[in-house]
Amino acid sequence: MSHSTSDRRAATVGTPVKTPNFLVIGAAKCGTTSLYHYLNQHPEIYMSPRKHTRFFAFEVEEPGFRGPGPRKPAVPYAITDTGAYHALFGGATNETAVGEASHSYLYQARAARRIKEYAPDMKLIAILRNPADRAYSHYRQMIRDGREPIPDFSRALEAEGERIRENWWPDFHYVQIGLYHAQLKRYFDLFERDQIRVYLYEELNSDPSGVLQDTFRFLGVDDTFVPEATVRYNASGVPKSRSLHLLLQELRRLRPVVERHLSRTWYQQLLRLGSALHNRNLTRPGLAPEMRRRVIDVYFREDILNLQELLRRDLSAWLR
Repeated sequence: MSHSTSDRRAATVGTPVKTPNFLVIGAAKCGTTSLYHYLNQHPEIYMSPRKHTRFFAFEVEEPGFRGPGPRKPAVPYAITDTGAYHALFGGATNETAVGEASHSYLYQARAARRIKEYAPDMKLIAILRNPADRAYSHYRQMIRDGREPIPDFSRALEAEGERIRENWWPDFHYVQIGLYHAQLKRYFDLFERDQIRVYLYEELNSDPSGVLQDTFRFLGVDDTFVPEATVRYNASGVPKSRSLHLLLQELRRLRPVVERHLSRTWYQQLLRLGSALHNRNLTRPGLAPEMRRRVIDVYFREDILNLQELLRRDLSAWLR
């Protein structure tokens, strides 16, 4: 699979298909799904209809991970054919910003170099969350989905090293995904700083309008547009009704069919309704403060201190 800029241009000669000029690169369980849906509402932004294409992250469509897999994994798990990837942007017309969101781009080490080879001028957006809270949210999602066999969060973190050695799904890399410094440094080493926007999950929650306005300015689109940003997408928690949760999961499989038959506006409204219903069906047990501090001290403190220097911003709230 080649991702060079020349290959990208050659692949698009004689075709109106646009190629992406920005990517939401992660991190997992940090609001990337919500940001994807908020951006998708903007009339000057085109988002790939498939999230998590994983195009720049993997060499093969089915990487062959071990451990409990998704009940109904995306088919294929990763898009690795350039033509198939470009076809995802076939619906783009006169939009200024064309993009996609795949949180594996931040975590998978090969992605940064491939993106640079594909489009040196690519704009990049990352959202980061307190890594202890991120890990716990990810763990709770895996418990919810019936994939995590260890019923204790601390023991699941302790099992991570062995799981990684055994090539388990990245979904089980609760700690490693939250070590943001090395992941982001790959991008800062390859791209100009003004090509990268890094937001905090807390900012997206407390001031979604401010984050979105800044994002729109970064992407060169109308920053006065106000998307509907009250619904959180892909929220984690424990289902109050297991049967309702399973029904909503089954309905998600119909999204591609529904999207083809509804206008963009109606499809987005249906997504908001489904996500709101999903969220109301969840209880969200939080991470106890003393457990958060212990997890930060054991796994993340040094990385956070290094990240502060890289981003040139105060992250001391994560250390408390």
